[in-house]
Amino acid sequence: MKIESLHTLSDEVLDELLAVWEKSVRSSHHFLQEEDIEYFKPLIRNQYFPAVNLFVIRDDRENIDAFMGLSDDILEMLFVLPEKQGKGYGGALVDYAVNKFGINKVDVNEDNVQAYRFYLKMGYEAIGRDELDSTGKPFPIVHMQQPNID
Repeated sequence: MKIESLHTLSDEVLDELLAVWEKSVRSSHHFLQEEDIEYFKPLIRNQYFPAVNLFVIRDDRENIDAFMGLSDDILEMLFVLPEKQGKGYGGALVDYAVNKFGINKVDVNEDNVQAYRFYLKMGYEAIGRDELDSTGKPFPIVHMQQPNID
């Protein structure tokens, strides 16, 4: 499984990342309504993607199967196509973030039980909680950290 850094974000790449994000969100973020997804789509594409360092895993036809976005000290986003979930993509991306960049923190939507359990399995512990997400919407966020890494 090859992890590749995205150095340039063409419209085509942004659209493909957004498609992976949307498919993943629709399969896992059941607490979101349609209007919430439509609200977040332009923010994700035009503000959040350019604000992080993006890394992707591609299939043999060069299509993006999974991606993550990292900031200085936190795993900001990790999304895997629904049909590729459970095949090690998420774990490979987390391991890469931890081992290559020392990133041991992640925030997860409390209502995304699948992601919360995934991060627990990856060695994270809940260290805090916010009632609202970063946009002020009532989607509680759990702050997680791997305790064995400084």
